[in-house]
Amino acid sequence: MKPLTSEWVEKAEDDYRSALRELRARKDPNYNGACFHAQQCVEKYLKGRLQEEEIAFRKTHFLPTILGLLGPVEPLWQAWREELTALSAYAVNFRYPGESADKAMAREAVRICKVVRAEVRRSLGLEP
Repeated sequence: MKPLTSEWVEKAEDDYRSALRELRARKDPNYNGACFHAQQCVEKYLKGRLQEEEIAFRKTHFLPTILGLLGPVEPLWQAWREELTALSAYAVNFRYPGESADKAMAREAVRICKVVRAEVRRSLGLEP
């Protein structure tokens, strides 16, 4: 694995741990944070996969755009488009006043994150 890809993976894992911690917290859980970190984990894993293939990408946080760039090398991943659209919205909508995530939303965000994380790790030759 390329050094920069490894850095993307390390950053993604930081977000993964944060998402799990916030979802599982018994005292003062931060479901907004769980959703945000789940989105960030997926974003960084997808960008790491792009980096590994040397596919250029611009600065964006919208997961379907990032996913689209991976179409030529990971065509089956396009099945995630709808879920990644929802995950992108979770990350943005809950960061500002007006909407807040509940436990069910946070669980769904982390579930999507776990699926994508496992598959990207497999594609990079890492343990799921």
